[in-house]
Order: sequence, then structure tokens, then C-alpha cells
Amino acid sequence: MMISEKLNQAMNEQIGNEFGASMQYLAIAAFFGARHMSLLSKLFFEQAEEEKEHAMKFVHYVLETGGELRIPQIKAPKPTFESATEAVEAALNWELEVTRQINNLMDIAVSEKDYLARGMLQWFVEEQLEEINKMERLLSVIRRAGDNNLLMVEAYLIHAGED
Repeated sequence: MMISEKLNQAMNEQIGNEFGASMQYLAIAAFFGARHMSLLSKLFFEQAEEEKEHAMKFVHYVLETGGELRIPQIKAPKPTFESATEAVEAALNWELEVTRQINNLMDIAVSEKDYLARGMLQWFVEEQLEEINKMERLLSVIRRAGDNNLLMVEAYLIHAGED
């Protein structure tokens, strides 16, 4: 077995966290979809898929290193939001929490001198910078536009996609 029991257990927990993030993003996508904000909804459906892919990266890593896969129970996502601001704040807070979780996994890999895990986890460290920046930008735009002007945010997303 190329993965320690401690790191195996921590990665199994992270698999649950990533699937939980995927479900939370589905709930946010539904929130925007119900308000006919198709681009915001699409963005969060894409985020949901990306989080699922992240979970699968951990699944494959655990299996490829001879670990035991044990997917934990996944907490239900927050089902509703009072505003677009609240929904995107939840997404940003989730990304900040995932960053903390990834850093904790890296700490285990470093302490165990597991260079293979460190290499794999470095991808996630860099991915989290991208994810946090994306949610911070979106939250900033939503705050400036206001919850009553989400059409402006949709227009922003059209132009942001052209960059």
C-alpha cells in the first residue's frame, strides 16, 4: 500500500467534502435557475460537475495507491437562499473551507514525506486559488449590481466569457 492509513482516511473524508460541494453547487444552480438567471445557473451547474470531478480524482488516487475507498455520508446542502449575494457568499465560504481541507491534506503528506501525494495535492492547491478568485469576482459583481439587477450580472458573464 502506497498510502498511509491516516492519509487514506483523510482523503476519504475529502471525497465526501467534494461530493458535498457538488451538491451545494447544484442547489445554488437551482436557486438561479428558478429566477431565470440562465448564465448564473449554468455557471453553478458547471461548478457542480467540476467538484464531482475533483472527488473522482481523489477516488482514483486512493485506489491507485492501494488504499481502501470509504465514501462517507454526505451532508445535505443548504437548500434555499434569501438572495443571490447569500448564495454566492455560501459558494465562496465553501471554497475557503475546501482550501483549508486541501492544506490539511498537504500537511499530512508533508509530515509523512509522501512525495507522490504532495505532487497530486499540489494540483488542488493551485486549483483552489482559481476557485476562490472566481467566487470573489462574482460576489463583487453581484454586490455592485445588487440583487435587483441580476440581469447586469448575466450581461457581465457574457462578456467575461469572451475574455
